[in-house]
Amino acid sequence: MTDPFVHPYIPNTAPESKAAMLAAVGAASVDEFYADVPAELRLDRALDLPAPFTAEQDLVRHVEGLLAKNVSTRNRLSFLGAGTYHHYVPAVVDEVINRSEFLTAYAGEPYEDHGRFQALFEYQSLMAELLAMDVVNVPTYDGYQATATALSMAGRMSGRRRVLVASDVLPAKLSKVRDFVRVHLDLEFVDTVDGVTDVAGLAARLGDDVAAVWVETPSHTGAVEARLREIADAAHAAGAVLVVGTDPIGYGVLTPPAEQGADIVCGDIQSLGLHQWFGGAHGGFIAVHDDPKFIMEMPSRLFGLATTDVPGEYGFGDVAYDRTSFAQREDGKEWVGTAAALWGIAAGVYLALMGPEGMRELGEVLLARTRYAQQALVAVPGIALGDDALHLREFTIDLAGTGLTATAVIAALRAQGLEPGVRVGEHTLLVCVTEMTSQLDIDRLARALRELVSGTGAEASDPTDSGATTVSAPILEEQSA
Repeated sequence: MTDPFVHPYIPNTAPESKAAMLAAVGAASVDEFYADVPAELRLDRALDLPAPFTAEQDLVRHVEGLLAKNVSTRNRLSFLGAGTYHHYVPAVVDEVINRSEFLTAYAGEPYEDHGRFQALFEYQSLMAELLAMDVVNVPTYDGYQATATALSMAGRMSGRRRVLVASDVLPAKLSKVRDFVRVHLDLEFVDTVDGVTDVAGLAARLGDDVAAVWVETPSHTGAVEARLREIADAAHAAGAVLVVGTDPIGYGVLTPPAEQGADIVCGDIQSLGLHQWFGGAHGGFIAVHDDPKFIMEMPSRLFGLATTDVPGEYGFGDVAYDRTSFAQREDGKEWVGTAAALWGIAAGVYLALMGPEGMRELGEVLLARTRYAQQALVAVPGIALGDDALHLREFTIDLAGTGLTATAVIAALRAQGLEPGVRVGEHTLLVCVTEMTSQLDIDRLARALRELVSGTGAEASDPTDSGATTVSAPILEEQSA
């Protein structure tokens, strides 16, 4: 069906223009371009849009009304995590990345951003120091892509297909990684024990056909892997690569995976000076040792020092450019396009501002507040911890002993202005605390839970039950992998 509306600002929306383009490619209708998309995934109706606004002020009013429906963690007490975290962003970070030479340029070379390569080189250097690694890439789209790429690197180097997943992985992350690698890698899962890797179970599954062992620390539930060296030794004995997915926020106090045998360390930099922004600014990192075998498998851009025509002068440019998809084109090992370089600059500013001492203090605060929150919540009758592992920032609580479901608890506490966590099971809640979560905030959550359990708080009706009152915002629940 031909849309009679001709958009005043979008080119080629006139019927005669559409007809000319279809004729040029030999298609009878636009529908032919979507023939491979299953019918159940198609909208099959017009978008539910308001009538066109003829005045700019009317459009502004409409959009502001939509934005006003959002609820920010800056004005609502939140214990939500699960991949996007509420850490403090120093004002200088936003000040720097909003400078025109960083904010407006696309790729680097043709624009006025003459300091961009150096800024990203400094980011790489700071990340390498934090992670105790030698080489760190310019950020990829997000941590999901970085992890998928790291596993693909292991597969290409080894020529093997099997990947043993030894940790609890965030379901959304696992879904995206599986989509990325499913053609060339097979993911197999080793059950965890008490929140962390079952080292004996992992060793029993290793063989000469395993490309990589994938460990997440902190895991999906915030558990910190305590036996990484043993895992590395077992993986290496089988000729496999140890890929560790992580969040760099804790390595002011935790021992970096690279010092425990990890071959590739990857993850997301959202915690390092990037706002949540209703889904988060995300950027992925991949870190390796100074080993050409690994470096030449990295598809991402790397910036390093380079000499110039002036004796004694140095500049900043691409390292081993010929290994990238920009140089290899259709023969590239993996395509890398527009990345998240601006967020790399933001993370670089954050790390430079914090310094080693600041990152150490932050790590200590996160560990201390996580433990305080665990103790405060398990003091509520009927609530138990999900496991006994060391946790950083996130942990699960078991509500089965209270007789309440996680959905009912979320609905009841949301009515009080609290977001108590993410539902990860019928009676299991994933709770997150950061340096933005004070002791008083934690006490407030514990008090609200205690009142709810004792029956003196808000009614804990499950919004999925017949006749229950629904809440204005959706219950946050993780997707099944």
